[in-house]
Amino acid sequence: MMLKEIQVPLFDLIMCLSDVADFINPLVTNHQKQVAYIALRIAEELGLSLEERTQIVLAGELHDIGFLSLKDRMAFLDFEFETEGIFNHEKIGYSLIRKFKPLSDAATLIRFHHVKWNGGAGIESQEIQVPIGSHILHLADRIAVLINKEQEVLGQVKTITERVLEQSDKMFKPELVEAFKNLSIMEYFWLDAASPTVGTIIHHKMRPSEIELDIKGLIELARLFAYIIDFRSPFTANHSSGVTATAEVLAKLADFSERECEMMKAAGYLHDLGKLAVPREILEKPDSLNKDEFNVMQSHVYYTYRVLERIDDLDAINTWAAFHHERLDGKGYPFHLKADELPLGSRIMAVADVFTAITEDRSYRKGMSAENALHVLRQMANSALDPQMVSLLIHNFDEINAVRQTAQELAAAEYRSFQLQSA
Repeated sequence: MMLKEIQVPLFDLIMCLSDVADFINPLVTNHQKQVAYIALRIAEELGLSLEERTQIVLAGELHDIGFLSLKDRMAFLDFEFETEGIFNHEKIGYSLIRKFKPLSDAATLIRFHHVKWNGGAGIESQEIQVPIGSHILHLADRIAVLINKEQEVLGQVKTITERVLEQSDKMFKPELVEAFKNLSIMEYFWLDAASPTVGTIIHHKMRPSEIELDIKGLIELARLFAYIIDFRSPFTANHSSGVTATAEVLAKLADFSERECEMMKAAGYLHDLGKLAVPREILEKPDSLNKDEFNVMQSHVYYTYRVLERIDDLDAINTWAAFHHERLDGKGYPFHLKADELPLGSRIMAVADVFTAITEDRSYRKGMSAENALHVLRQMANSALDPQMVSLLIHNFDEINAVRQTAQELAAAEYRSFQLQSA
């Protein structure tokens, strides 16, 4: 059967990433969407072009992606108005996403989205002209922070508006404050911004500028997602790269078609997407997780599945990616699927994930030797892992292990480069 050509909307994928990042705590749920929406309305009020509005929305959806820990992000949201840049999340976000060409302009907007206007001094930062989109994002972010999610929004309008007007020509460019002032009298503006369906509102507004990715573009963006997921911690910095390389080789050895192998590559990069909803403090805990922490960790595959299932063209990729903690005996999680419910792609991903996890080096332990790794895989065959895929890995161990190591070494080099760029 011929596989359908994949065409995935960029906005939908970015919204998936934004959603998972905002699942980390109820206090930040929909925050990035709120900022994108408020920024979009201000940009429209100013008469900016569709291209400019598109980049502003993309940047709004991703503007906090540079926060590597929940503690830092929550501390930032505790400020009614921010103090001087304290967490460097703008630079980190810029470093993470600038290499993906369709997001390069959005990356620049993120880089400067906390530059204060300061009577015009904020027109430049680090001897670089600050785009108007960055100043719009700054204003939109501070407005969103001031909205109390536990109170009815229209009753907050007067207080929020007064606070913003007080900062005209200080924190914010006066022209932008004036545009916000015009919007602030519109009830729909506030109701939209506070709505749990604000993402749908944005999607409808941005439909005319839809950008679609084919399988090659999807793989490139999925690889970026993997870096955003993994680079939050040195403990996981090259995990997805190892899983992806292993799964791709296994797929080839299992006679998957060239297109299916490309799909497997995308699935490998996306398989831990839900870990963005897991606090870094849990990911990096050197001791055993307590019950509550383990429950949070288990949720990551659920989030991966739920956020990707909205995109029809990702059905197969999603099941291959998100079911990697299911077991043939039905004792996996989160859906407790059994052997006859698990497609071969999901079984391959499960083997690749286990193999990578036990053989890769972590900051707190060395990877297993070949002998010990093979022993673990044999023990897990039949009950947890597909015995044929385990056998395929065992009979091609040296080749697959070399591919995994090379992929993880390249990812480790990328991580070191990222650390230097974001320092």
